[in-house]
Amino acid sequence: IDLVIEAGSTVAIVGRTGSGKTTLVNLIPRLMDPGSGTVRVDGIDVKDCDPSDLRHLIGMVPQETFLFSATIAENIAFGVEDASMDAGMQAIRQAAELAGIASDIEAFPNGYETIVGERGLTLSGGQKQRTAIARALIRQPRVLILDDALSSVDTLTEDRILSSLTHVVKGRTVILISHRVSTVRGADEIIVLDRGKVVERGTHEQLVARDGYYASLAQRQTLEEALEAI
Repeated sequence: IDLVIEAGSTVAIVGRTGSGKTTLVNLIPRLMDPGSGTVRVDGIDVKDCDPSDLRHLIGMVPQETFLFSATIAENIAFGVEDASMDAGMQAIRQAAELAGIASDIEAFPNGYETIVGERGLTLSGGQKQRTAIARALIRQPRVLILDDALSSVDTLTEDRILSSLTHVVKGRTVILISHRVSTVRGADEIIVLDRGKVVERGTHEQLVARDGYYASLAQRQTLEEALEAI
């Protein structure tokens, strides 16, 4: 892989299960290091960066969402200083609104003070994912990585979240991993991986015009949506 992601751009990564999508983004915050080659952020080898400083710049929502046995507010504000203050609660609510989880939280009897069970047991899959997105957004990261973070929400909720994120991501670098064409079609560039290699790259329109993996994926999902609408 030889890949440059411009600062402030939105890049999507798609590919079959096991193609290396998650492994690729895990290299950025040094959740793992490459066996060979170099990963650079702002031209600096990440191995020369202090891990805590590097990760402070990154908001990451992994495939497997982990929530703590604490209040929803505490889960969103995890790792953010002074989030218990009034300004902190305002930031928590704003992040929840952007992540599309605010109305769900406000519907709970205890609102933001609702205790989340171990590993988010009391929340649905979609609610857990949106809470994790809010946790990433409250950090106001320079780099936002969403690793299939919208897979458990319906397409209507997905559209609402993506619409909200357009205002948040201005000036930030965003990396999206998804199996849904609807999630990635608005990206500045779409990278298609297969067996750890970049096999296609371009905009949604460019890739659809080619007879490749992405074009077949788009065609199949369009057909599925049409059948669901019947």
